[in-house]
Amino acid sequence: MTLTLYNSLTRRKEPFEPIEPGKVRMYCCGVTVYDYCHLGHARSYIVWDTVRRYLQWRGLDVRYVQNFTDIDDKILNRAREQGVSPREIADRYTQTYFEDMARLNILEADEYPRATHTLDGIKRLIHELEQKGFAYAADGDVYYKVRQFSEYGKLSGRKLDDMQAGASGRVEVSVEEQKKQDSFDFALWKAAKPGEEFWESPWGQGRPGWHIECSAMVREHLGDTIDIHVGGSDLVFPHHENEIAQSEAATGHSLAHYWLHNGMVNVGGEKMSKSLGNFTTIRQMLDHGLDPMVLRLFVLMAHYRKPIDFTDEAIASANNSWDTMKEGLLFGYQYAEQLNWPDRQDSDFGNSANMRIDIQSDPVQRFQAAMDDDFNTPSGVAVLFELAKALIREGNLLVHQGKTEVDAQTLRAQWQTLVCLAQVLGLEAAPESDTVTGGLSDAEIEALIQQRQEARKAKNFAESDRIRDELKAQGITLVDQPGGVTTWHRS
Repeated sequence: MTLTLYNSLTRRKEPFEPIEPGKVRMYCCGVTVYDYCHLGHARSYIVWDTVRRYLQWRGLDVRYVQNFTDIDDKILNRAREQGVSPREIADRYTQTYFEDMARLNILEADEYPRATHTLDGIKRLIHELEQKGFAYAADGDVYYKVRQFSEYGKLSGRKLDDMQAGASGRVEVSVEEQKKQDSFDFALWKAAKPGEEFWESPWGQGRPGWHIECSAMVREHLGDTIDIHVGGSDLVFPHHENEIAQSEAATGHSLAHYWLHNGMVNVGGEKMSKSLGNFTTIRQMLDHGLDPMVLRLFVLMAHYRKPIDFTDEAIASANNSWDTMKEGLLFGYQYAEQLNWPDRQDSDFGNSANMRIDIQSDPVQRFQAAMDDDFNTPSGVAVLFELAKALIREGNLLVHQGKTEVDAQTLRAQWQTLVCLAQVLGLEAAPESDTVTGGLSDAEIEALIQQRQEARKAKNFAESDRIRDELKAQGITLVDQPGGVTTWHRS
């Protein structure tokens, strides 16, 4: 099967061919660290984490770099509001970013470059653009000459003649506009205003513009040309368009072979915004009891390029879906002992890294076909649900009839397939912790069941009930079968 991606640059699906066989260089535009991450960030980073995981599952060596924008007007404004330094704001929200992403089971990037750590590279890039006639200095500022780059607009499909002036993507005062040779030009370097944080440069004290930061970080950490550049669809213009203009003017090479963009998140049918009062942060949702896996599944049940609507009904549906998926993922922990699986006592039982699944099996082939089709996670998730429901059905038979229709080793293979494929999507479920189950081992549970059976034989029903209630309080459910056999499972 061939992996195909929808390339925003060409506006069509294309077979994925890495620049260097077997290796992928991938860059993701990160957050501006001035506030907590919101639902839109959750969607974006869940999507790109899943793409990265899938590429790795396909055997590709992925180098994944994601930046932090830690120099920006928003950071300066927040610092002034709170009476602290811009560095304190940036450091605080960089830390909260990592905390939020860890809760969503998002793998850390290979590198997290920051604008403040890339200033030398930023200044070198601006100087190159000046030398090549693509930039000019103006009273402490430096601007990019948009009309000098003949391919400007190739990503967004916009034409300068049809656009209103102002490609900067940042609100600029009239004094700055007056410095420009053309109203479409955007800032590469901004002269410092009184009281602002600044850095020394050949053009005077100031700070870099938003767009040049990413161009410099891509170049410094991944090279002139990368395989995949990703981000939200709201970044296509002006940010990614300007990145292309800067990087390609400087190097003469394509910045990225494939551009991928995720769709936006609406809340109750409206665009999420603070002014509408529907702005929700990741930690608000999770702190109020939303399971991180429910949020992750909610995102993956829609195709990444389509907009999604965050509603109470949609989350309730995702919660029900996760209950089903989770029950399937926990099948092995609940029934391995009864099914006499050979690895049931292993200390790393359930670790997908040690599982070997049949990649030629029907579920794996259908999962791969779905994901190879521009990361069609809804179809991939559907395969997982089929596996989970089949396992749940066999588990119910085991509880109520003491036997299954499918042999034990086939069930083991099905469960391991589910666990491994779910892992590709970042969906994980672990058995209840010892604090919930009382830390009882399977052997201890079996011993208590034996004591209960002896009490029943002696018609000591009070003792029998006491043992049953004790186990129930520790998350163990007993099922009395015909013929005096008792089976159990962890709730």
